[in-house]
Amino acid sequence: MEETLLRLEGLLFPSIADVAVLSVDVNHEAIRVEARSTAAEAVCPSCGSHSSRIHSSYLRFPADVPSAGRRVVLCLWVRRFFCRNASCGRRTFVEQLPGLTRRHGRWTERLRSTLAAVGLALAGRAGARMARVFGVSVSRSTVLRLLTALPEPEAPSPRVVGVDEYATRKGRVYGTVLVDCETRRPVDLLPDREASSLAEWLAKRPGIEVICRDRAPFFAEGATAGAPQAIQVADRWHLWHNLGEAVERAVSRHRQCLRVLVPEPAGKETGPRKHPPCRGRATGSPTASGRGTPPSTPCWKPATAAARSAVSSI
Repeated sequence: MEETLLRLEGLLFPSIADVAVLSVDVNHEAIRVEARSTAAEAVCPSCGSHSSRIHSSYLRFPADVPSAGRRVVLCLWVRRFFCRNASCGRRTFVEQLPGLTRRHGRWTERLRSTLAAVGLALAGRAGARMARVFGVSVSRSTVLRLLTALPEPEAPSPRVVGVDEYATRKGRVYGTVLVDCETRRPVDLLPDREASSLAEWLAKRPGIEVICRDRAPFFAEGATAGAPQAIQVADRWHLWHNLGEAVERAVSRHRQCLRVLVPEPAGKETGPRKHPPCRGRATGSPTASGRGTPPSTPCWKPATAAARSAVSSI
């Protein structure tokens, strides 16, 4: 029995120390794992002092990563300790298992990290639908809260930075977006598009060698003041856009020259275009075959009221 429990501990908690599995109950809907901590003491979260004096214990039920399509629920026995530091504001505190639980947490840390990874890949609504596929019922708002709680990654200082504007309210409120052109990832967002803000941001990153920007004067001033050592280049979109406008203006100016170079086709009629006579026109005579009557709706439109009345009398 002890060997079986040791195998379960290695299987269920491979990277978590000081956890002992007491029992495992498996049914059609969920897997219930009863476990407890085996640490001799715990650390107070306020003052950091160690304590081995136990006050009481109780059960926690954090949800874990599903297994074989079934929910996994931990029945975790946790202990409350007395804090030995007399100057600490806490009299008692509850032990936490690093890598498994946190204060006021309803999930284990590995389930939390799994949902955060799903949210990073699919965002809120689609992430919530995917979580329900593998057996975790969660709302899109909860997935988004997990994303906002993630720490900001430390982005290295870019060597080639792209500078452009973005609109929070089009036509009125604009900011500045800075992108690492080599990794094609956004680096930072500035709340405005002032030259001073861009210059301050660039001055804190002396490793920038190339600045790719549009032709806005405030970006030119900010780049020159904040990174005088960097080379300023125009971005590809503005190069093609400006080239297209220049070609269009040149073609418009020489449109008459292009018309002279293109000869007119031989035999082209220069006079007014003559329409062929309509078949079955209402002239008071029968059709060409001598039988039948003119069509009820003529193919020409009378121009006056008198003409319309004459047609209706035929």
